[in-house]
Amino acid sequence: MTGIRICGTGSYLPDHVVENEAFTRIVETSDEWIRTRTGISRRHIAEQDTCWSMGVKAAQRAIEAAGVRPEEIDLILFTTVTADYLSPSMSCIVQGEIGAVHASCIDIACACAGYVYALDMARRYLACGDIHTVLIVSSEMLSRATDFSDRSTCVLFGDGAGACVVRAEDVLFATDLGADGTGAHFMFGRHRRPEIPFAGQPAAENQICGIPAQDGTFYMDGKAVYKFATAAMPDTLRRCCDKAGIGLSDLDWVVPHQANIRIIQTAMKKLGLPMEKAWVNIHETANTSSASIPIALDEMIRAGRLTRGQKVGVAGFGAGLVYAGAVFSY
Repeated sequence: MTGIRICGTGSYLPDHVVENEAFTRIVETSDEWIRTRTGISRRHIAEQDTCWSMGVKAAQRAIEAAGVRPEEIDLILFTTVTADYLSPSMSCIVQGEIGAVHASCIDIACACAGYVYALDMARRYLACGDIHTVLIVSSEMLSRATDFSDRSTCVLFGDGAGACVVRAEDVLFATDLGADGTGAHFMFGRHRRPEIPFAGQPAAENQICGIPAQDGTFYMDGKAVYKFATAAMPDTLRRCCDKAGIGLSDLDWVVPHQANIRIIQTAMKKLGLPMEKAWVNIHETANTSSASIPIALDEMIRAGRLTRGQKVGVAGFGAGLVYAGAVFSY
């Protein structure tokens, strides 16, 4: 066995849609400014949904599309940076909700590269032989971690979930994972810290580079993240293709993390590939972190754009700083 096959996909986006114009009422910005610099026109924002409930809905659709029964699932990998609870894990909640009674459960916090990390982990578990069916769920509620007073970041994020069922198969598959922890201070979000009666406030030097950020919301150095992402995305896909023994031009599709249209355009130019090969839905979803790639894959498949046998390259990059690429035959 050299690879894995995506047997079925599913996704979920909250019904509530927020257009760019809505942000002009809370920060100094405009629809034109947001669209031209990010490619975003609107995003879905959760109201009654939770991180786990969105994940459950996406998972149920993936299971149905794959034609498997929940009790056939041996492992659930749930990727998120916006979990509803410190404990239990999101994967355990999904397991209980869908009736995957035989599944072990793991949560993964690899930011926007989480889904691709999960694909790699699934392949490795499946290679052992005692795991036969893996459910990957990526669900993010970035709206709960957004600083809506920061005009440079508040327009970027949306909520949503994507999922897929994978099994082992002797098909094209290669991954490339990495990180640069020296760039941790370029994008981060702190947990909300409770008052502890036995401890004072942490010293500034114990914070990441001493950069102040409101607890529970994201801070991002946009220029630094752009520089990292436009290098990491083409580099990781090149290495994946080298491992798979194919050329970049052999890829039928590139499905990048939907972070910023300019990042995608620059990376595709560096890859020497036309933008027509990149699937872009950022205008409708904004940045949904680890959920963006599986949401896009499900959208492509259900629209009949991604068909069996086509070669796909996916690439995620984000806080950590982390990156991950995968090349596979759908």
